[in-house]
Amino acid sequence: MVLAGLVGSGIGPSLSPPLHEAEAGRLGVRLAYGRFDLDDWGLPAGAAAEVVAAARAAGYAGLNITHPCKQVVLAHLDELSADAAALAAVNTVVFAGGTAAGHNTDWSGFARGFEAGLPGAPLGSVVLLGAGGAGAAVAHGLLTLGAGHVRVLDLDHPRAEALASALTARFGEGRASAGGSVATALADADGLVHATPVGMAAHPGLPLPAALLHPRLWVAEVVYRPLETELVRVARARGCRVLDGGRMAVFQAAEALALFTGAVPDTDRMRRHFARLTASGERTPVHVVD
Repeated sequence: MVLAGLVGSGIGPSLSPPLHEAEAGRLGVRLAYGRFDLDDWGLPAGAAAEVVAAARAAGYAGLNITHPCKQVVLAHLDELSADAAALAAVNTVVFAGGTAAGHNTDWSGFARGFEAGLPGAPLGSVVLLGAGGAGAAVAHGLLTLGAGHVRVLDLDHPRAEALASALTARFGEGRASAGGSVATALADADGLVHATPVGMAAHPGLPLPAALLHPRLWVAEVVYRPLETELVRVARARGCRVLDGGRMAVFQAAEALALFTGAVPDTDRMRRHFARLTASGERTPVHVVD
């Protein structure tokens, strides 16, 4: 039995347990994937370090780490992958050979999802809405894919400036900038990536005026609950090529599962299962679409 789990706050509705357990089962791996919700115990984000230590001592293969713990765990790991170190955020911890290693599959999950869902999409100029953890991962993925320039926009302008500065230091001068109006930025952009909470079930709505979306623009969403956010629906109606948030969610999970088990997940099968989970509210591993 391979033991794994998710650590974070407010993760009761997470789809990670059924998604991981079902795919592991299809790969012939017995996997038990639990939730460690800090809210259940009234604990702060800092308590994630204790959960990581306990899981390590209990023989877990690894853990997924989510909000608000992706930075908290950094100081409590033995080593970091190059990408996790560059992003200063960990979403996957692997216990092996007596060490706890931190990885980040968010950026690569976005990159793989983008290549699969928007093949051939131009990357000369991309506007990114949101400079938080998801935005940082997405920006890293875009520039790794070869984006010419990423313009970072956020209501917290200093945070946008900080992310643009970090990206420039990592990828080179002229590859990222921050600030300006959304309308001006989108006028000549090839694509838009949305990485804010707007559009989630608890935060419905559009993150920008619909009139700014034009058919020359591709639009990628990070929010996946619901899978069809208002942005996805409106952008598609206005003639944009659209990528919903499901691919990033599935690809980052598949990479984490591979790190935990050494097996190679079937991402197409996981996407079908994920779509069914998001549409129906099913939560048990047996509900797999082949």
